[in-house]
Amino acid sequence: MSDVLALVEARLRTALGEPDARAAITFLGTDRIEVLRFVDGDVLRYATLGMSAQPMADPTAAVADPLRGPRAELVLSVRAGRADTDKVLRPLAVLAASPQVEGVIVAPGASLDVGEPLWPGAPFSSVLVSAPGGLVGDLELDEPLEPVRFLPLLPMTPNEAAWKRVHGAEALEGRWLQQGTDLRDPLRRSVPLD
Repeated sequence: MSDVLALVEARLRTALGEPDARAAITFLGTDRIEVLRFVDGDVLRYATLGMSAQPMADPTAAVADPLRGPRAELVLSVRAGRADTDKVLRPLAVLAASPQVEGVIVAPGASLDVGEPLWPGAPFSSVLVSAPGGLVGDLELDEPLEPVRFLPLLPMTPNEAAWKRVHGAEALEGRWLQQGTDLRDPLRRSVPLD
């Protein structure tokens, strides 16, 4: 599947430019996950590379299909210079490894939690998985492989994550939009949820 990852990296470079840094992390019993950092003006973009090497398997299936199933990589965008966001590399790799480790399918609307701040001083320990297609377009693969989707991650405060569990992802995204929330601000406060 290294050919899939070569195509994924080429798509990321086409969409985001040349990465200015990369780190690799391997967890026991999983494939290697890399996190690439791209600089776009005052925005840092972190993208995983390795999650899409294998399709995500339905956790209820008796046997995982080695070819069929959704494939994805994660993309996080934050404003540069406001926090030490480069420490997000390990939490991002943990999230990217979750389909292999925990048998989950990461899809738009899902919440992912790392149980600790995403970076030092971050008011977020979880993210909302947003819909793909904006920043990096889907990467079509040869049949029977499903396309690789590049899923944006939106950091959530604990209050926002709790509110999302009750009201849903669409309602939280609507609240952010209504309040004009800068979701790239690495130090932003929780949106009013009354």
